[in-house]
Amino acid sequence: MWRELLPITVILLATRNSVAENRPGKPKGGWRLVTLDPGHFHAALIHKRAYPDVSPQVFVYAPLGPDLLAHLARIHQFNTRPEDPTSWRLQIYAGPDFLERMLAEKHGQIVVLSGHNRGKIGRIQACLDAGLHVLADKPWILEPSELPLLQAALRTAERNGLIAYDIMTERFEVTNMLQRELAADREILGDIERGSPDSPAVVMESVHHIYKTVAGVPALRPLSFFDIEEQGEGLTDVGTHLVDLVQWILFPEQSLDWQEDVTVLAGERWPEALTREQFRRVTGAEDFPDNLRRWVRGDRFEYYCNNRVVYRLRDVHVRLDVLWRYEAPAGGGDTHYAVIRGSRARVEIRQGAPENFRPELYVIPNRKEDLAPIRTALERRLGELQKRYPGVGLRERELGLWITIPDALRVGHEAHFGEVVERFLWYLEEPGRLPGWEAPNMLVKYAITTQGVALARKAQAAQTQ
Repeated sequence: MWRELLPITVILLATRNSVAENRPGKPKGGWRLVTLDPGHFHAALIHKRAYPDVSPQVFVYAPLGPDLLAHLARIHQFNTRPEDPTSWRLQIYAGPDFLERMLAEKHGQIVVLSGHNRGKIGRIQACLDAGLHVLADKPWILEPSELPLLQAALRTAERNGLIAYDIMTERFEVTNMLQRELAADREILGDIERGSPDSPAVVMESVHHIYKTVAGVPALRPLSFFDIEEQGEGLTDVGTHLVDLVQWILFPEQSLDWQEDVTVLAGERWPEALTREQFRRVTGAEDFPDNLRRWVRGDRFEYYCNNRVVYRLRDVHVRLDVLWRYEAPAGGGDTHYAVIRGSRARVEIRQGAPENFRPELYVIPNRKEDLAPIRTALERRLGELQKRYPGVGLRERELGLWITIPDALRVGHEAHFGEVVERFLWYLEEPGRLPGWEAPNMLVKYAITTQGVALARKAQAAQTQ
């Protein structure tokens, strides 16, 4: 029956009497991964490539259902692709007591979590209490009331010498990395502006699309994806990346305090309306399920996935727009816009139609007379960066100074998951390598996302009274 249901090369059922290896350091044969209840395709993208220090044997614990089958189908696709196939061997336990069974058996050392965000922090805490490292996709929490739980989990990891790591793929996008480098150079940017709530110094916008392909195949969204109480709204979900980038760029290698350095000033929310046909196309469901009926208006489902938040981080004002559209325009995809304003120039990422929907980085002087000295400073800095970013160059465009980036450095979003895993494994080799600012800045990040959505809901409720 299993072989008929699951399109995977080898299926081995877990046995109740197996004994876990739980020794410090990398075990013989490599680190072993455990995937817990994969509810989002990001769990599969961890396996798109192999890793020399990771065993090909993977343990999967989940309830039997469409999420598990979709996850296995994606792993099967990676194992059977014509070019550079992987060789993952999956040992699967499918049952309602999947968490308890995983904790009792402890077959691996690293637990991967993605999706099923409501209550995720409790599962993370349970894994850490059991002595397991955690590699978890965003978001870890959805409500401000969960911040103490996040804090407790991070303290458990530190106390037990474990790594609990948030999968922040956007730190590995080359335009974001170069924006960080150039924004830190005062000869280029000048002093970072402070801005105001109406005219922020930092503005970022991300546009994602509900209907999309993953690894070249149209991705059916699980019904839980549209339950904002399970998945989160735009800001608490994908907006986590924008919040992370802001503090990662503005305050590199610095620890922030979530209770002292953050003031959330305003929040907004609004829906993206889906017709029944659009909903069927992206989920496979013939109609809106009962648990989503409260968001159905007439013949449309109002998906509250769009958010705006304005906040102050230390003394810098920031505005973030997290937007979802149903489907990307022809030739397009998800887009990212980011501008950081300084006293001499602004450093800006654009990814619209003029850029052929590919992120491009610009430095735009505030005054024409500063163009020549800023260009000189840019040439110097790009020369210094050649070892890490070989081939980056500089050209003038009507918009400003354009940082040219060779295709070899543009590996794509799905490949960033592999880069995150490599960094995580590097931290595991010597836990002291994990920067001290990661844990406090996670608290800052999730304080902004959760408080921003809470403020948006409060503002909307006040408008409807």
